[in-house]
Amino acid sequence: MDNIIFKLLKNQTDNVHIQLLRYLFVGGAAFIVDMGSLYVFTDYFGIYYLISAAIAFLLGLIINYILSISWVFNNRTFNSRTLEFGVFTFIGIIGLGFNELFIWFFTAKLGLYYLLSKIIVAVIILCWNFFARKFILFK
Repeated sequence: MDNIIFKLLKNQTDNVHIQLLRYLFVGGAAFIVDMGSLYVFTDYFGIYYLISAAIAFLLGLIINYILSISWVFNNRTFNSRTLEFGVFTFIGIIGLGFNELFIWFFTAKLGLYYLLSKIIVAVIILCWNFFARKFILFK
């Protein structure tokens, strides 16, 4: 049992299922930063929720990158960390576009509370980010 846990948590792997499991944890950590920042910026600082969502998303993106390169993905497509982070960010910016569009839609059009909208959207964005990064950036 210890060997299985060690393999899941410690060893570098190309196994997409293990990477997805790890990415769920990484995504969870980034989501906590993202969601917490969104709430603080909106409710405590009075920043418009779509602006808060963009700032919070970018903070989550940075956490996601750091944890992804150190724990989830061990194969690299690019030798340059600058280029790698650029592509990682580009994928994230597309995710940010989806994030803003879907949060707006669920909140403004469907009348959901903005934090509930964010939770729903986070699942969509998590799928986009994992598969885009896995197959474009860390193949």
